Amino acid sequence: MKCIINGKKISIKVNPSMRLIDFLRNELGLTGTKEGCSEGECGACTIIVDGIAATSCIMIVGSIENKEVITIEGLEQNGELDVIQKKFIENGAIQCGFCSPGMIMSTKALLMHNPNPTEEEIRTALSGNLCRCTGYQNIVNAVLDIKGGK
Repeated sequence: MKCIINGKKISIKVNPSMRLIDFLRNELGLTGTKEGCSEGECGACTIIVDGIAATSCIMIVGSIENKEVITIEGLEQNGELDVIQKKFIENGAIQCGFCSPGMIMSTKALLMHNPNPTEEEIRTALSGNLCRCTGYQNIVNAVLDIKGGK
């Protein structure tokens, strides 16, 4: 299989029917992607595939052939957190942290296509991600703060 993960070209022999989350975590050591529900409903395992937020727990490795994948580890550049990660921290949008990678990746996918979303668009983009700690307002505030709208 050939693909690009976090900006690096990969060519690897792998069972194409392996779940993508298992490949990322166990084969590539990218453990920032979390597994919550294993059914694609909680969003903890959200990654970006060719610019679209996707739940990696219900995808198979074969589905990323010749595609570009970004995981939470791919956001950090030169030892610096991405602005999304910084704003989540500054706005108290991270409590236990389990859902945070998925929330951040859904936010990244949104901002890649819509750099100036409304609060309603933010809530819609994050609707596939569940959080049991923050009540969502701090998360929405973090995204609004990224675009300077808070």
